[in-house]
Amino acid sequence: MGRVVVDVMPKPEILDPQGKAVAAALPRLGFHGFTGVRQGKRFELEVEGPVTDEVLEQVRKAAETLLSNPVIEDVVRVAPAEEHDGTPA
Repeated sequence: MGRVVVDVMPKPEILDPQGKAVAAALPRLGFHGFTGVRQGKRFELEVEGPVTDEVLEQVRKAAETLLSNPVIEDVVRVAPAEEHDGTPA
């Protein structure tokens, strides 16, 4: 069984109030040097069998159709879990 990770982020022109709230809180908590924060979504999908190019294409289509709102969000990454963050699938 394989695992695919999908990252979805607001489009750059879309306001991100949650990101702004986090950015404002960082200096109050003693974290300095950050110039901005954008908050997105991460999905982990388990698939039957290995993660092939065909599986990645199917996941990308699902991400663009269901996991994201294409009006305000971009699918920024679709990758096997081990390529995404170093964890084994």
